[in-house]
Amino acid sequence: MVDHKLTLGVEEEYLLVDPETREAISDSPDDFFDACKDALGENVTPEFLQCQIEIATPICQNVGDARQHLTHMRGTLASIAKDHGIRLMAASTHPFTQWRRQKPTKGERYQKLVADLQGAIRRMLICGTHVHIGIEEPGLRIDVMNQMRYFMPHLLALSTSSPFWEGDKMGMKSYRLSVFDGMPRTGVPEAMESFGEYERLVGTLVKAGVIEDASKIWWDLRPSTKFPTLEARVADMCTNLEDTLAIVAMYQCLTRMLIHLKQRNIKWRNYPSLLIAENRWMAQRFGVTGELIDFGKNACRPFKDINEEMIGFLLQHAQALGCERELLHTRTIVERGSSACRQVAVYDDAIDSGKSKEDALIMVVDHLISETVKGLG
Repeated sequence: MVDHKLTLGVEEEYLLVDPETREAISDSPDDFFDACKDALGENVTPEFLQCQIEIATPICQNVGDARQHLTHMRGTLASIAKDHGIRLMAASTHPFTQWRRQKPTKGERYQKLVADLQGAIRRMLICGTHVHIGIEEPGLRIDVMNQMRYFMPHLLALSTSSPFWEGDKMGMKSYRLSVFDGMPRTGVPEAMESFGEYERLVGTLVKAGVIEDASKIWWDLRPSTKFPTLEARVADMCTNLEDTLAIVAMYQCLTRMLIHLKQRNIKWRNYPSLLIAENRWMAQRFGVTGELIDFGKNACRPFKDINEEMIGFLLQHAQALGCERELLHTRTIVERGSSACRQVAVYDDAIDSGKSKEDALIMVVDHLISETVKGLG
């Protein structure tokens, strides 16, 4: 039985915050990005808005490698930000900053995005976590993608960190996706017969002049345009680094499981996008505190039970990959809540103690800034 390497890459997007007002900054300090570039090289890039910054790990052999790189890069950015009078915050939305006050990053690429997408992209005051798994064979990449679509709601539920938008509690754990779904070519991808079919679909859009290339397709899960990887894009930006690593581990374990099933001529069933999208909504709405549909039983089940079931069939793969500790951390996320759960708890506790809405939201920001660097040393 061939055992694929399943190398990793992780991208994290952060918000930059004014420590006085707790607002997301609208203008990045002139030399801030240069300082980040000097420290981290090509592994750090600007994002669409000036209040955002992104890091990407080099190719990692395992989750332990990813831990080392992410710890260093997150800590380095936080330190440089502090030196420039700002703070680093890991969350998919800011609790109260208004998107209308934000400015796009300067540059031709970002100007073209605004010209093409108008109001849909001007609202993109959101951040996410993207995880790449190396799968060299294009056909296998598509085969795994078809089956992996089923698990995107599970990764989303564990990662949720966007319960607030412009000062309002939105009643869902991932409001980020409600914003992102205003963009074209997002959501759950359809199942593909082959990599050739994927190329033909993309080719149709390119030849029609609608997009330049496949990088303008922003599905929850897609073949990367830069690397021979399958990129999971559904996850919110995890505030706590341990949560990021748990999601990375689960995604790597799921990939190994699906490939091993294929080698035994077994497949996870390809479910219609309609059904997966319903679970995606339930994960977006309730996160780890809710339920997901078990399509095999045609019934809703508590996410806690589903996560335990997943740990059960993934544990052997986690042991083989050396990420058992990180996979088991998903239990901790379920028990103590994702970032979204904890943000809402901070807010509700503040309101219950007599704080104003404005002060309660500031306390949420302070919680997020502190949690972003927790455990980094």
